Amino acid sequence: MNPTLHEFVSLDAPPMFAGTLAALCCGLLGNFLVLRRLSLMGDAVAHAVLPGIVVAFLIAGTRASLPMFVGAAASGLLAAALIEVVRRFGRVETGAAMGVVFTILFALGVLLIERAAARHVDLDADCVLHGQLETLFWFPPEDPSEFWTAGTLAAVPRQVWTLGLTTLIAIAFIAAFFKELRLAAFDPALASSLGFSAGLMHFALMAMVAAAAVASFEAVGSILVIAMFVCPAATARLLTDRLLPQIVVSAAVAVVAGVGGYLLAAFGPGWIGLPNAVNAAGMMTLVAGAILAAAAVLGPRHGVLARKRRLARLARSIAREDVLGLLYRVEEVRGPGTALAQADVRRAIDSGAAARRALRDARRAGEVVPTPEGLRLADAGRARARSLVRSHRLWETYLVKVLGLRPDHVHATAMDLEHVTDAEMARRLAERGGEGMDPHHRPIPPA
Repeated sequence: MNPTLHEFVSLDAPPMFAGTLAALCCGLLGNFLVLRRLSLMGDAVAHAVLPGIVVAFLIAGTRASLPMFVGAAASGLLAAALIEVVRRFGRVETGAAMGVVFTILFALGVLLIERAAARHVDLDADCVLHGQLETLFWFPPEDPSEFWTAGTLAAVPRQVWTLGLTTLIAIAFIAAFFKELRLAAFDPALASSLGFSAGLMHFALMAMVAAAAVASFEAVGSILVIAMFVCPAATARLLTDRLLPQIVVSAAVAVVAGVGGYLLAAFGPGWIGLPNAVNAAGMMTLVAGAILAAAAVLGPRHGVLARKRRLARLARSIAREDVLGLLYRVEEVRGPGTALAQADVRRAIDSGAAARRALRDARRAGEVVPTPEGLRLADAGRARARSLVRSHRLWETYLVKVLGLRPDHVHATAMDLEHVTDAEMARRLAERGGEGMDPHHRPIPPA
């Protein structure tokens, strides 16, 4: 084996795999926390398992995976039950209940670490916060033919095997109970009516969250665990509205954050001339946060830029329809074919860029025609304007006759609603409010 490759496999591959598996395991389970608006629950359980880990060590006298898992799972389930008790009997919101429970349990765990016999072993507050990824290493044989032997693989750090097994269990759990988890996440009442216990699925999910947290604690610490319960799922939620693609995208984000974060932590400082590497778990968390920030800005539907584009298109469409409605009302007063000066149109609609873009769009669509006197409606624009004015006056009539509002209080509301009224809604408004004249004694255009 190439010496450089052998060094990478020995010193870098084990912590990179451990961090990536922790990110993947937590990221997959985090999807259902995010969907149920329980993102803080991952934080709560990740902190609340600490006293369970310490108590399990004090009782068993070992850091073996089984007692650690049992202690963490018990503590995680206790936290979930306490949160529900505080929420119901304390009559506080879920976020406040989670904040109270996990801070108390985490403080208890830190106190046990500092004061009990656990302080004399490799179980301390620093380990809890940022893990011990840098202490994981493996020295495989240089001969490739001996690389995949049982003895060689058995020398892989225990944390890697534990995280790998936990990730497989999490994948199997999601695959086996995907339908139940989906129903419990979107509609717990429907799940219960179909015979699926939403409460039972909640506690099963909390048990898996606790298992993922305890499997990850020793290697990556609580900071990365908390981030990975939220960041991959939240990123995927910004990129898709379907659950299965969301799970796949969250897995991809977790892998990118794990691999990319470790490589940046281990080799990034050297690329810019710095002598020392940085904490791997912290860099993985930073990469996950950066990916989430990029999705929040650049997401195709829910991103900031996409929303701004939609709002800009909506504003242009509304301004364009306001132009048509204004010209139609001018024709009602002055007669068909009457033109209005462009300056008057811009002043009446908006003196800014929105009015100029709206006029340009209306001219390009053939809805208004420029004349020496100004702008007048074309046939296509007149038909659309008639529909808008009809919707506006139907809303005014409905608001006055049906809802009992004063005629001088309905114009602004009707101006907003006329832009979102389709033919079916206009028909129902006509049935409830009536045709003929609006409250201001202006004729309602026929359908």
